Amino acid sequence: MNKSYEVEYCNLELRFNRRHIQQLIKDLIQEGYSLYWSEDESLFILSVRTGRKLVKLKFQLMRTGEYKLIGDYIIKDAKLAEFIEKLIGDTRGHAVVRRFKDHIIVIENILFGEVIRLVEVSGFKQRVIYQKGPTPTMEEMEEMFSSQEGEMRLLLLKMEVDDELERLHAAIHNGDEAKAESCRNYLKQMQNRMFMLEW
Repeated sequence: MNKSYEVEYCNLELRFNRRHIQQLIKDLIQEGYSLYWSEDESLFILSVRTGRKLVKLKFQLMRTGEYKLIGDYIIKDAKLAEFIEKLIGDTRGHAVVRRFKDHIIVIENILFGEVIRLVEVSGFKQRVIYQKGPTPTMEEMEEMFSSQEGEMRLLLLKMEVDDELERLHAAIHNGDEAKAESCRNYLKQMQNRMFMLEW
């Protein structure tokens, strides 16, 4: 393995279910990694030993029951980097990936699991290796990202509404009026958020 190998994952936006985490654990164990995990009501932490380093992947439990990988990570193990990139692709996530090798930095902008821009930086020189479609201006890039981000947020919010409606139905069925009222209040808040996103 190249000792200078290093990858940095920033601005991660990956959402997935518990099955993805369980599969990741199985795959890492099969690859011979030493690992352990811990969790509480809001956070699942998967600690992976790579040589003398310990990488702690933090998964935040969302109200929808999904998990979100949070934080920035510097990975110096090629195989572990492959696993993270597979997660980004499988979940159609967003990320900025910086690869460091021999004084050259290659930066990938990933949107919905797909590389949309690839830039090589060497010293003060910057070269665009790949740009999906015609080269947009910075304003167009920001607009594209914010519009797609808005669509994704709306989709996730709709899923969250569905989950909350199920909880409301269960509370009414069980005669738990306090829980039902709490669900109704939360649904009103989400309704306002949906109006703002759709507007």
